Amino acid sequence: MLTTYRRALGLPGALVFSLSGMVARLPISMVSLGIVLLVSTRTGSYALAGTVSAAYLISNAVFAVFQARLVDRLGQSRVLPVAIAVFAGGLAATMAAVDLDWPLPVPHLCAAVSGAALPQIGSSVRARWSYVVPDRTYLPTAFAFEAVVDESVFMVGPTLVTLLATTVHPLAGLTSAILTGVAGTAVLVSQKSTEPPPARHVVDRAGAAMPWGVLGPLVLCAFTMGVLFGGAEVATVAFSDEHGAKALSGVLLAIWALGSLLSGLVTGAVTLRAPHATRFRWGLLTLGLLMVPLPFVDGFVLLAAFLLLAGFAISPTLIASVAWVEETVPAGRLTEGITMFSTGLAAGVAPGAALVGVVIDSHGASASYWVSAGAGLLGASVAFVAAFANGSLRRGRPSPSGSSG
Repeated sequence: MLTTYRRALGLPGALVFSLSGMVARLPISMVSLGIVLLVSTRTGSYALAGTVSAAYLISNAVFAVFQARLVDRLGQSRVLPVAIAVFAGGLAATMAAVDLDWPLPVPHLCAAVSGAALPQIGSSVRARWSYVVPDRTYLPTAFAFEAVVDESVFMVGPTLVTLLATTVHPLAGLTSAILTGVAGTAVLVSQKSTEPPPARHVVDRAGAAMPWGVLGPLVLCAFTMGVLFGGAEVATVAFSDEHGAKALSGVLLAIWALGSLLSGLVTGAVTLRAPHATRFRWGLLTLGLLMVPLPFVDGFVLLAAFLLLAGFAISPTLIASVAWVEETVPAGRLTEGITMFSTGLAAGVAPGAALVGVVIDSHGASASYWVSAGAGLLGASVAFVAAFANGSLRRGRPSPSGSSG
């Protein structure tokens, strides 16, 4: 396992841009929670905290693909510095608006500016991997490492922002998000040798068209995965609260992330011969099936065990999705393609959480896990139906659009 990762990370500049990308990605897992912590502390209103956080998240979802398109067209070193500067300024203004009690909707507008400019670091780093890896057999290992980095970000970020906001100062959590974002992005864009060349001029416009027959269903599947993730988080918090130990919800979710992290490490270390599309479909189906037992669990130990098991299906599925996008979309639009998938994923989180909340109020926490299980199985159905529609299942070979499986 170590040898496989050493070969990928030993490529010139790879370790630096990947680790700087990890630091630059920390705000993704810190800002929304940090806004809730700051606003609720300063105003005592969780409703206001939720709306300011929502303004940030919605704006990010709306503008993410547009920014990724600019990155592909103009280059990372031209777009990301501007994006991080606007992000930092918008977030600083949000902090000032809340702390100084500026009138509504000023905090919402400032948060929206910050969310719109949040740099698309994850897709930019993966685009660098696609550019620097000479042997394509190493690419799944690189994407697996980035999946592990993502899990690490979502384990470290929320803990860091909560600790700083609650024990140091209410503004400290978001301040750390600004500092990590600026520092990580600055180091990343300074690595000129690994930056993919901008695709300003597309000679063959037909060849540069997005393969929507593949990408459309894939983004829809990403949305269902977002529903699964957002719903499972809320359901786990409610389950812990119902059983008198709400604080254990963080431990349970960390166990879930741990399963994904471990499977991501293993996936990157082995050679998988199945096409990326096939691995994605079966991975999503497995994830949905592994969520089915959760509504029947009535104890913390069993829930932790099943969450750990379900977590093992997350990273392999996400790794296959990114690799599938990489082999399908035009090289000059890779950042855009990866961002479309990640935006679809993010867009499903809030509806999943909201739907689970309705089920919890009506039928309790355990029953609400059916939302996540149903979303996973629905996404798998979309993936298999799309594959059958484009003929890849019937022929048993890559479809004309360039997808595998």
